[in-house]
Amino acid sequence: MEIYSTEEQQVDAIKQFWKDYGNSILIGAIVGLGGLYAWNYYSDLKIAQTEAASQAFSNISQNASDAAAVEAGAAEFAKVHDQSGYQALLDLILAKSAVEAGELTKAEDALKRVIAAKAGAGLDMIATLRLARVQAEQGQLATALTTLDQVTEDAFAAQRDELKGDFLARQGEVDKAKAAYQAAMDKGGVAASPALKMKFDSLNQA
Repeated sequence: MEIYSTEEQQVDAIKQFWKDYGNSILIGAIVGLGGLYAWNYYSDLKIAQTEAASQAFSNISQNASDAAAVEAGAAEFAKVHDQSGYQALLDLILAKSAVEAGELTKAEDALKRVIAAKAGAGLDMIATLRLARVQAEQGQLATALTTLDQVTEDAFAAQRDELKGDFLARQGEVDKAKAAYQAAMDKGGVAASPALKMKFDSLNQA
């Protein structure tokens, strides 16, 4: 930076600097402050929206045993809130209520919405496992087995293979069922499902 010999030269230099760059600096400051305000406003808005969605979810889930109430609540939630995680959880609750009410087609539709939403946290994998069960209950064993192939996360592999064993056993494919049960046990499935070993042993005795 150039060194000035007198205060007057320094003042003149500052004046010239502001003349040349003052407008740019002011505009930059205004834009920066405006951006900060906008970011704070956006953050506050998102927090408020999340809290509202959380409360709405809590209110709807309290009626989990009433399939009609959950369905109506989930539909209204989708209109008001853009919260895919909560929406996926509501659809899982709706699917469970629909199964308990014997409305398997409605349960299937709800589970497919969860899978399509890709909300993360393993919700799509859980929905896929449940969808396979619903399809099997509808007698669609081949479709259910194909659905299970979409379960690709290691955390759900044991559950997937145990269900494969269940469906294959129901189809009379004993050797394939035993292989699926063995795969589930190899992945530690017995810890979560003590009945797994009993299923495997019963096929060996058949």
